[in-house]
Amino acid sequence: MPNIIFLGPPGAGKGTHAAQVSEIKGIPRLSTGDMLRAHMKGDTALGREAKAFVEAGQLVPDSLVIEMIRERLKEADCKDGVIFDGFPRTRAQAEALESIVQIDKVLNLVLSDEAIVERMKGRRVCPDCGYTSHTEWLKGSTDCQACGGTLVMRDDDAPETVLNRLRVYHQQTKPLIEYYSGKGLLRSVDSFGTVEEVAERMRKALE
Repeated sequence: MPNIIFLGPPGAGKGTHAAQVSEIKGIPRLSTGDMLRAHMKGDTALGREAKAFVEAGQLVPDSLVIEMIRERLKEADCKDGVIFDGFPRTRAQAEALESIVQIDKVLNLVLSDEAIVERMKGRRVCPDCGYTSHTEWLKGSTDCQACGGTLVMRDDDAPETVLNRLRVYHQQTKPLIEYYSGKGLLRSVDSFGTVEEVAERMRKALE
C-alpha cells in the first residue's frame, strides 16, 4: 500500500477526497491539525509542548510536528500506508517527512483562486462534530446532518481571509509542486466540478 500526500490550496477539497480515498483503500488519513488537537486534549508530553506555542500565538515548530507524525506512524493501522492531508506545507517539511517515511505518490488538487473564494463562501461547518456541508446542498437549512448541531460559517472561510490564505499558499506551498514533480511523484487533478466528478479523476490519477 502506498503513502500518499494530498496537496492543493485551501478549499480545493483535500479533506473530502482524502477521506474518500482513505475509506476505499483502508488506510488512515493523517491530518496534522487533528493530531495536534488530539495530543493537546490528551495532555501528552508532545501536546503540552505544542500547547505552549499555540497559547503564545506562535506556529508549532516543524520538528515537533514531525515527531508527532513519527509517533503516529508506529501505530498498527499505518503499516499498510497512510494519506497525508495538507502536510507538508513547505519544502523543509517535505524533506523532514522523507527522512522518516517513503512517499509513493503526491496528488495535487488544482482549482483557481476565484473558484476557491466562491466555494468557501458557501461552506458551513458544525463546531460540535466537524461535519462540513455547503449552502448549495443545504437549501436554507443550518442543521448538521451528522449530530443535529448548527452549521456555521468559519471565520477562515470569509473571502478576505481566504485571499490571505491563498497568498500564503502560493508563497510557501506551491513550490512543493515543482519539488515533487522533479521526483516524478506528482499527479495533478482538476478539482472543479461535483464531488463525484473529481473523485473519478482522483481514481484515474491513483491507478
